[in-house]
Amino acid sequence: MQVKTFYQLSHDELFSILKTRVAVFVVEQACAYQEIDEVDRAADTHHVFLIKQGEVQAYARCYKPQSNTSAIGRVLVSPECRGKGVAQTLMTRAIEACHAHYGAQPIKIAAQTYLTQFYQSLGFVPCGEAYLEDGIEHIDMILR
Repeated sequence: MQVKTFYQLSHDELFSILKTRVAVFVVEQACAYQEIDEVDRAADTHHVFLIKQGEVQAYARCYKPQSNTSAIGRVLVSPECRGKGVAQTLMTRAIEACHAHYGAQPIKIAAQTYLTQFYQSLGFVPCGEAYLEDGIEHIDMILR
């Protein structure tokens, strides 16, 4: 897994990441929304990713939405890599990146509810009720 800021990404890495994010979040999940946003290029955003043979196999972005928390979002594993432990490795590396770049503070995620048990296995706990975001049920979770 690599961790880079927006400006450290090569053109090919950035293209592969954005192509895969759109394929998963817009096409596969049938959600028409502004997938690429200003968080992507913020100076304190870190992109955690695994690319093999030019294809993104796993991706997450780490950022700091508030002064007292960090966040992990846009978590994905490519369809061909699902169920092979890649998500566990990705999230472990993303948590490490948050701690390394933002300090030992709580990490928030907006998890799709069907993945609640997976995130709980990493130490995240639900905080609040489930809600719909872009037609998909989510729940906010936090790792303290």
